[in-house]
Amino acid sequence: MSGTSKSIFGKLRDSRYATRYLVGSGIDIGSGPDPLGQFYEFFPGMNCRGWDLDDGDAQYLESIPDETLDFVHSSHCLEHMVDPWIALNHWIRVLKPGGHLICLIPDEDLYEQGVWPSTFNDDHKHTFTIGKQTSWSPVSINLLQMLDAVKAEASVLKIELLDATFRTDMARLTGQPRFDQTLTYVAESGIEFILRKRPKGGA
Repeated sequence: MSGTSKSIFGKLRDSRYATRYLVGSGIDIGSGPDPLGQFYEFFPGMNCRGWDLDDGDAQYLESIPDETLDFVHSSHCLEHMVDPWIALNHWIRVLKPGGHLICLIPDEDLYEQGVWPSTFNDDHKHTFTIGKQTSWSPVSINLLQMLDAVKAEASVLKIELLDATFRTDMARLTGQPRFDQTLTYVAESGIEFILRKRPKGGA
């Protein structure tokens, strides 16, 4: 089960996804074989199309005009960007005022587990953490600092460590010192954050 499918259970428990965050027209960046659009019946107000390699560089979204989308969703794509800071600004750029960015990224401790370069995904270019003072990763991005840099453009509605299904005893159970828990049916090993683009001249 991939990241988007795993995240659906949490989205269904929170009515704001169906009534606010995933309403109107949007894109699912890095949708791949597990697109958000397949869950249309759970989000009746959502019109979502996938955005993947054939659509262009997800870092820039060059073919999408400014302020044309109601939402942008991305599950485990930001860590693949050459420059996540540029990507985040463009993902906000294409949102209409009041639109939402829903983004899932791996948590560096739950996913990479202290080793870099990544042994679980060799295309990962960055790791993410929520506000640690120091990191073992040479490419760590402090999410709080990243979001602070875009506070003039977007307000933070949610930051959540997705560790409810992370199993701390997997090393004993598998006999391996490190194990990619996203290969199981339940573990997300990630972080979700949601931004709302500020209305023009508003809070």
